[in-house]
Amino acid sequence: MKSYGTIPYMNVLTDEKKIDEALERSVANILPSKEALKKILLTGKRLRFYIGADPTGPDLHLGHATNFILLERMRKLGHEIIVLFGDFTARIGDPTDKDAARKALTEEEIEENIKTWKKQVGKVLHLDDKENPAVIKKNSVWLSKLSPEEILKLAAHVTVQRMIERDMFERRLIAHKPIYLHEFFYPLLQGYDSVAMDVDVEVGGTDQTFNMLVGRDLQKTYNNKEKFVITTPLLEDPRTGKKLMSKSEGGYVALNDAPQDMYGKVMALPDEVVVSVLEHSTLASISNVRKMEKDFSHPENRRDLKMLLAREVVKTYHGEKDAIEAEAFFVATFQKKDTPREAPQTTASSGELLVDVLLREGTVASKTEFRRLVKEGAVTDLDQAHLIEDEKHVITKPTTFKIGKRRFLRVLL
Repeated sequence: MKSYGTIPYMNVLTDEKKIDEALERSVANILPSKEALKKILLTGKRLRFYIGADPTGPDLHLGHATNFILLERMRKLGHEIIVLFGDFTARIGDPTDKDAARKALTEEEIEENIKTWKKQVGKVLHLDDKENPAVIKKNSVWLSKLSPEEILKLAAHVTVQRMIERDMFERRLIAHKPIYLHEFFYPLLQGYDSVAMDVDVEVGGTDQTFNMLVGRDLQKTYNNKEKFVITTPLLEDPRTGKKLMSKSEGGYVALNDAPQDMYGKVMALPDEVVVSVLEHSTLASISNVRKMEKDFSHPENRRDLKMLLAREVVKTYHGEKDAIEAEAFFVATFQKKDTPREAPQTTASSGELLVDVLLREGTVASKTEFRRLVKEGAVTDLDQAHLIEDEKHVITKPTTFKIGKRRFLRVLL
């Protein structure tokens, strides 16, 4: 065992083949250059990598996982990994890609969102490894302690001209939409995270390039230190050009989705993204990715290859046993058009509202979701083979319900 500061760690590996894969797979760009970073990695020097994510919602998704998988490769090489939960920056809201200011979140909302994040991150990034665990930090630890004088000094390092060159601010200026002063502070505070943790490398999606480069400049100014920036490709729907992992656009697959839901959601993704999701969001070998890319050019293979992807996604985040069961459920339910033999069961009182039972069992998240599903014709009484059209439907007999595309519940009296 060696040490880096006060942190013990295993020997840093300098296997060129593994370093090349870590710098090529799921990497869009490396600044200032891939060659410069590779040169340092080959020396065996232990670097401090980090990625930040703001808890603006309770879910992490397959797009986030691209970064965690890349960092896991670096962790296995022996480098220090930090996952930063932006509990302070989330109160401001990242303006990236937004045509309007984000809604401010309360501390209570942020803490509620963050409750399951550690578990979700841990699906691909080892947080409990005995020799070299990835660590989680929160940026409120240092950002909440900045004095007005320190904030003014920080603001002096970036010009207004540089800020308004960002495309979303330009769009708002043209559309005569407001740009709030606090939004300019977001990249400054995210940039200061690099200074506070004294990092060597920051990893993030291509949409975070501006914010990460601000951090690179600040790290040079404050600590006289070079910081590398690794950008990762975003999962995009080629039909719309928009982010694939968007609840509003569809295609959203959360890391905490149940195995059956995760499998079904992957099967619903556009054919055009199958190869990229396999490459960037699973642990499949690069040779298997390239084989799929070749096989996918033949339309007759696509259904089976999509099932292979769905199985690999579930295997990555839940394990092989759950992946096999999720596939069997999908085949029985959607290809054979059968009701699953082992649909979840619960009991209810005669006269109880269906929505109350579904909420109690966690089958739906809210009454609003249930009303939407009823309105869309997505709640079915399978025993009577008819749609539930009344949001105040009352249970009067044992019934198996289908809710949405992939959820079933057998209600007994």
